[in-house]
Amino acid sequence: MPEDFDFDTEGRGGTDWERFRRGLNKFGDKTGWIIIALIIVIYLLQGIYQVGPAEVGLVKRFGKHVNTVNSGLNYHLPPPIESVQKVDIRSVRKVEIGYETISPPPNPRYRIDREEALMLTGDDNIVHMELAIQFTVRDAEQLAFNIIDPHELVKEAGEAVIRQEIVKHTVEEALTTQRAEIAANAHDDLQTLLTSYESGIQIEAIKTQDAKPPEPVIPAFDDVTSAKEDKNTKINQAEAYRNDIIPQARGQAAEITNQAEATKAERINEAEGGVSKFLQVLEEYNKGSQEVTRRRLYMETMEEILPEMNKILLTQKTDGSAVLKLLNLSDLGGESK
Repeated sequence: MPEDFDFDTEGRGGTDWERFRRGLNKFGDKTGWIIIALIIVIYLLQGIYQVGPAEVGLVKRFGKHVNTVNSGLNYHLPPPIESVQKVDIRSVRKVEIGYETISPPPNPRYRIDREEALMLTGDDNIVHMELAIQFTVRDAEQLAFNIIDPHELVKEAGEAVIRQEIVKHTVEEALTTQRAEIAANAHDDLQTLLTSYESGIQIEAIKTQDAKPPEPVIPAFDDVTSAKEDKNTKINQAEAYRNDIIPQARGQAAEITNQAEATKAERINEAEGGVSKFLQVLEEYNKGSQEVTRRRLYMETMEEILPEMNKILLTQKTDGSAVLKLLNLSDLGGESK
């Protein structure tokens, strides 16, 4: 650079701009303007930016949000006029309560935060619970301009909501039967709370990673759990026996009922047949065949009470002869008895 190209910062030779222009003129009129044009181009190129596939870009003009752009190559006026803030809206983020992941899979390592994991139940017991809260961004503008630290907000609000939910249940419910219900209720309450903050956060899931009693009382809880398992085993065995014996008893009862109904129908039919036969005999008797009917009934009765014996009927002499009439009932029956 020539020695006479000097930017006088102490006011010699006029204003700074005049000194700068005079310095450029020493290189020629066109060279100075080319340098200025290059400076302007470089400045304008600073407005080119790339938005990732999972992101949106929030364009701010003098700090005020004026536009939201999707993924791809975009442009905004260079700083300090406009700037862009990128927000990941698709990735699932995770907040851990009661523990911290030191190294991820395939060789994971965790650090347990015992003070954070201990929670009070409704029956004044303490449980050790480790939970993971998964969330995504529902509204990028609210997240960027209303929230300073989304991760910390979800952690603090989630811990408060979960503690409030666990205190509604007993220690047994929190450790066993109501774990899924506690997580579901905490999910709804946390989402309602974050929505009221206009955080733009969507809670995807709250998962209970571990739930157990504090270490000093684990043996006692194991004994109680074992006893309850034995109780449930006995109950299940009794239910199985009940389910087996009751159908058998019902089947036997149905069989006895059916036999009784059959016997009842048979007896009724026999009685009705006897009545019908008696009425027929009575009808013949009333027609004037009393003697014949009596003899017939007598013979039938003898057949019934003496089935294995030879029977001969002696008739009375009505014609004055000396011949005694004999009637062999066995021969009438077609066989010798």
